[in-house]
Amino acid sequence: MQTKTPVAVLGGTGLVGQRLVQLLANHPWFEIREIGASERSAGKSYRDAVAWKLPTPLPAAAAQLTVKPVDPGQITAPVVFSALDAAVADVVEVLFAQDGRAVISNARSHRMAADVPLLVPEINASHLGVLAAQRQRQGGNGFIVTNPNCSVIGLCLALAPLVRERRLQRMVVTTLQAASGAGYPGVPALDLIDNVIPFIGGEEEKLEIEPQKIFGTVRDGRIEAVELLVSAHVHRVPVSDGHTLAVSAAFDRAVTPEQAESWMREFRAEPQSRSLPSAPDPAIVVLNEPDRPQPRLDRMAGGGMAVVVSKLRVCPVLGLKFEVLSHNTVRGAAGGTILIAELLKAEGLLP
Repeated sequence: MQTKTPVAVLGGTGLVGQRLVQLLANHPWFEIREIGASERSAGKSYRDAVAWKLPTPLPAAAAQLTVKPVDPGQITAPVVFSALDAAVADVVEVLFAQDGRAVISNARSHRMAADVPLLVPEINASHLGVLAAQRQRQGGNGFIVTNPNCSVIGLCLALAPLVRERRLQRMVVTTLQAASGAGYPGVPALDLIDNVIPFIGGEEEKLEIEPQKIFGTVRDGRIEAVELLVSAHVHRVPVSDGHTLAVSAAFDRAVTPEQAESWMREFRAEPQSRSLPSAPDPAIVVLNEPDRPQPRLDRMAGGGMAVVVSKLRVCPVLGLKFEVLSHNTVRGAAGGTILIAELLKAEGLLP
């Protein structure tokens, strides 16, 4: 039997941290040995420290762990999943990397650094080639790999089959983002019930910038962004889980809805060819119903790791338009970071 790799979850009491604990509980390759959280939680059992918000029971093995401070001197696991707030992750993730750990992060802190992969494993696995340069810069044997923004992952994964065939030039994307994306306690109920909030701090900028890096290329130990114009509109809506995106895109050559559907249905990438444990197959589920996708019906496609696309049609302005749905705390956060770790292990890059 293969020995499981010991891992730690930092920020384990938050919503993304809880989802990491849930998804790692019976993982075939990884075993949670440590959970790190704030000083007010350190020293308590995880059961006592966490206000568990997921619909499945708190995993028994994790419940018994004693929460540790978020400190590389206290946490010993070689692989660290970070669900830390950016204000903490800015410094702490670097300390863990310098101490020789593999840090797979859901925080925004280091996403745009030129030698830090912003990874969607089906799209840009080659960006792991910058890790040697990152190690040299940080002066340690560890490294940081980041998960993109939760909306960006669904957007870019849906576009990936099209980008294989055409050069993406510009797009307009409008998001309807679930309440869970704001963490817990998140948006006050009286602000969100019977309402749509057309503002999420920093979200439009992430949607407009991160795809440029994801679809970029590696050159001389750096990731060079691709030239791509994106205009984003973001909204918080009264949905529990699942981000919906309305996308219009222009390419260097025309893409018909029929071509787009065929390419999406046929799309396979490295995680699928390697049969990584968390890899959905198919990665993109294409529906033909005119009233889909819907969060309540479709967010758990592929165990929450697939993106769902429907309403592929001609856009009279940009050429092609469609709807995308992805589970923001599974594919867009915890599950996405776990898939990154699986790819790193398959590539022999974990310590």
